Amino acid sequence: MKKLLCLMTFASLLVAGGCSESEAPETNKETPLLIDNSLTDAEKEAGILTPEVMWKMSRIGAQTLSPDGSKLAYTVTQYNLEENRGITFIWVRDMATGAEERITYNTSNNHSPQWLDNDNIAFMSNRSGSSQVWAMDAKGENVRQLTDLEKGVEGFGIAGDHAFYVQRVEVAKLKGSNKYDDMDKSKVRIYDDLMVRHWDYWDDGSYLHIFAADYVDGKIVNGKDIIGADKAYDAPLAPYFDTAEIRLSPDGSQLAYTCKPLTGTEYALSTDSDIFLYDFATEATRNLTKEAAAKGYDKFVGYDKYPVFSPDGTKIAFRSQRRPGNEADQQRLWVYDLKTDECTYITRGQDYCVTEVVWDGNEAMYFVIPWRGTHQVAHIDLKGNMKHITWKGRGNSNHDINSFTYAGGKLIANMNTISKAVELYDVNLATGALSQITDVNREIYDNIKFGEVQERWIPTTDGKEMLTWVILPPDFDPVKKYPTLLYCQGGPQSTVSQFWSYRWNFQLMAAQGYVIVAPNRRGCPSFGQEWTDQISGDYSGQNIRDYLAAIDEVSKEPWVDKDHRGCVGASYGGYSTYYLAGVHEGRFKAFIAHCGIFNFESMYGHTEELFFVTNDYGGAYWDKDNATAQRSYANSPHKKVANWDTPIMIITGERDYRIPYSQSLEAFTAARVQGIDARLVSFENEAHQVFQPQNSVVWNREFFSWLDKYLK
Repeated sequence: MKKLLCLMTFASLLVAGGCSESEAPETNKETPLLIDNSLTDAEKEAGILTPEVMWKMSRIGAQTLSPDGSKLAYTVTQYNLEENRGITFIWVRDMATGAEERITYNTSNNHSPQWLDNDNIAFMSNRSGSSQVWAMDAKGENVRQLTDLEKGVEGFGIAGDHAFYVQRVEVAKLKGSNKYDDMDKSKVRIYDDLMVRHWDYWDDGSYLHIFAADYVDGKIVNGKDIIGADKAYDAPLAPYFDTAEIRLSPDGSQLAYTCKPLTGTEYALSTDSDIFLYDFATEATRNLTKEAAAKGYDKFVGYDKYPVFSPDGTKIAFRSQRRPGNEADQQRLWVYDLKTDECTYITRGQDYCVTEVVWDGNEAMYFVIPWRGTHQVAHIDLKGNMKHITWKGRGNSNHDINSFTYAGGKLIANMNTISKAVELYDVNLATGALSQITDVNREIYDNIKFGEVQERWIPTTDGKEMLTWVILPPDFDPVKKYPTLLYCQGGPQSTVSQFWSYRWNFQLMAAQGYVIVAPNRRGCPSFGQEWTDQISGDYSGQNIRDYLAAIDEVSKEPWVDKDHRGCVGASYGGYSTYYLAGVHEGRFKAFIAHCGIFNFESMYGHTEELFFVTNDYGGAYWDKDNATAQRSYANSPHKKVANWDTPIMIITGERDYRIPYSQSLEAFTAARVQGIDARLVSFENEAHQVFQPQNSVVWNREFFSWLDKYLK
């Protein structure tokens, strides 16, 4: 149930930068997307964040420094709400002067920039009608096409004389139309084993494979499927298909990648992925983590992911989880030495997770560390000596650094807060000071009011402290009373951090006049692995008491209207909403559950990644000798439904296969048959989250109309 990470206004007549269609040297036949996201006079006068204003915001995505650190390329996505679509541009900034320029146009999507050298960028674009790899110089000139593959490209990398690209390959004939040549109009799928679907798609017999290729005369050619044409594996891994799981060595002679070489029921029950190493000269492939396991370094039976070569190409850093089937296990940092075949556990004995690893020379690394409800940059050497770079203590570092790029001694961070969408910041590596270098939504912040965000540490029922964010409405008046929302986080193992969301946005809720209470209850990472682990097998236990402790503590404030409190959440947060609806003892006057788990038994049969429910429920519902599992199923929300007495809105996506829409239908049926006011909002073209612009606006209008009806 882990969340998918999303992409992140300059006012203009056509698009940011004011380029006209005639200036765009692109061949995509799609009509140019016109972007005018300037605020109206009425929006400026109101000064309130609304769903419509939020969809006018520009969203920064990827960022990458040139090898010498002199230039920064980054992407910005903008949307046209009326057209219900967006477009992604590439920008380049001169780091010495601060001058920046948008170097792609509004006739195609251009993304995933990668520097070929200090002056040339490779990138992906659909300007030819399909997704291919292109290149241009840092001014957007000298544009040339590097691939022209019939099936297109879904990811790439280039180093030295070699490259890789990711392409979809048909491995198995699972559709009636391709299994029986004379039945071309058949719409049947035929399966003999799990998994039949994943996240938001059915298994159609095709998988993403890595192709090792030559980079010759400015072209990517001679691609070879190094996964194997008959292998039903995804590399990069489903369902996120993150190309960062694949890395070329700096000289281009080797390729490291992540793959989970399992199929069927074994695949559904396990997280056992490995780090593989392909050699271009010999065309041989090694499984590095299994080799290390054979030598006794570790079992390496959980997720092993994200290999990163050292600058000299002699070492590979990677992240590893110890326990198979536990996707929320601690992410440990390991380094494999290719010269000695030694494998070293760098963060042994530490109780934190490592993400977004980048080498600092050949003997140390920078990384992102989830820390106390935030995300920070830290530094570690090969002996395990770690130091924080941007964390300055409670109350002084309330931000999320999502990723960063490091080159030429410069580190540029992609960062946001609850009150500010992603911008790029120059990090002073000596002091940790952050200097903002982009300002893509200046007009929004100049004209729209945001509420205060409070950091509170609330005592729990078992004597611990719990970080809880409290977000107040703009123009907050402590003399007034405000309707208040308890926010229940999904995951369940995901942090209630300083995130900025275009779906569940705390400032958007506060702008409508609500106080938001957002606790980092048990299960939320960044407070040690014990805190994260506690929730597994105990969904109805301590984390529920944490939620009630948070809302009860904040409700002691005179400005909380205790007669008008609501409870909202998605995914695991939707489960929490359903469960609290049966045990809340009159605290709440309205509930909203988005794609939540309602019936544990049917969820076990309906979902796809069985390792998740096996780990978090404790096992299968038929395992009567499993005390943990039986406790979980006995406390399924549907067992408490007879206690429901409060209006509830239920939202679902019909393409959601993680927590299928049938869970929402069960809950809606239970509410209505009992005569409880309820509303079902079902999106036919969305999955676990709502991404389409107009769907998002409708989602928010329904969300707030329901809350306003019962809480105002």
